[in-house]
Amino acid sequence: MKKIFIVFGLLSISAPVVVAQTAVYSDGRPAASLRMNFKDEGIVMKYGDGKDSCDTYGAREAVVVQEKDTYYLFYDGAGKEGWISCMAESKDLRNWKKRGAILSLGDSARNDSKSASSPWVIKEGNTWHMFYIGTPNTTPPPYRIPAFPYLTMKARSKSITGPWIKQYDVTPLPPKENSYYTVTSSPGFIVKHKGEYIMFFSGATNDNNITKRTLGLARTKDLNASWKINEAPAFSLEEQVENSSVYFEEATQTWFLFTNHIGVDEKGGEYTDAIWVYWSKDISQWDSNNKAIALDSANSVWAKGAIGMPAVIKKGNKLALLYDAAEGKSKDHMFRSIGLAWINLPLKIPE
Repeated sequence: MKKIFIVFGLLSISAPVVVAQTAVYSDGRPAASLRMNFKDEGIVMKYGDGKDSCDTYGAREAVVVQEKDTYYLFYDGAGKEGWISCMAESKDLRNWKKRGAILSLGDSARNDSKSASSPWVIKEGNTWHMFYIGTPNTTPPPYRIPAFPYLTMKARSKSITGPWIKQYDVTPLPPKENSYYTVTSSPGFIVKHKGEYIMFFSGATNDNNITKRTLGLARTKDLNASWKINEAPAFSLEEQVENSSVYFEEATQTWFLFTNHIGVDEKGGEYTDAIWVYWSKDISQWDSNNKAIALDSANSVWAKGAIGMPAVIKKGNKLALLYDAAEGKSKDHMFRSIGLAWINLPLKIPE
């Protein structure tokens, strides 16, 4: 990918510089033209020392939730038996205590027999609801990288720390033929809005042997039922984005949607190259032109190759961004750790 950078304005200590970027991908996929630069703090949770070897080969796809004065991090541990959801907890988002795996693989007849990972959780009353990715397919050992289809599965618990009870009778986001979510209909960030739940889920389909990815909106009033999925995706499949984390800025009444972008290198190989942010005044309507780069190799202090899924959460007068990445120039799926970056609030739309 070739990039040309043009800087507008002066660098300020109090506000991130906004940079216009012209990027050309070898296959012509759209690029972001603005920046909303987060200040990167580096690695805050390294892979490899999780309980029972749960993250021996990597820690990635962070999802963060605050309950009282504790932050809980759900992340994919690439362990010796496969990719399984693990948990860590922290008081400050910087220092994490790993608790180990919180899910287990299903038996050979189940759709989560090879991976039970990437959970998003939400509390309703006294019950925590979990939506996680299951798949019966992976690459060969030892890495066992999950392979299509990526399916949404359900679990529940009375406590955020578990134990989690799987609900195999619930199919939250069933894939659909001739749609934008034929090979992936995997869970994402959930917002309770005007009496219903809205999920920004990942959808993907194959088009002439090319995987195209986007985000879709699904709605429900019953967390133990199938969700109603919007027929049209939130963004064009050409955007090549997946996974989601949402923040609402009260000061400007604006929704900000963070997602990881799939880029392509000079050899034509795809990899997660950046975290993008989109914005909208209407949670149901999104414009692909309203986007910027939040974090990539230019402002990460430790990752100059693959940069993966974001999770944002407010802490004081700042917005924290947790993300997975590989150290150095690696674009590999494996051996990723969790990093942390910050930006001052209120969140402003780049100009």
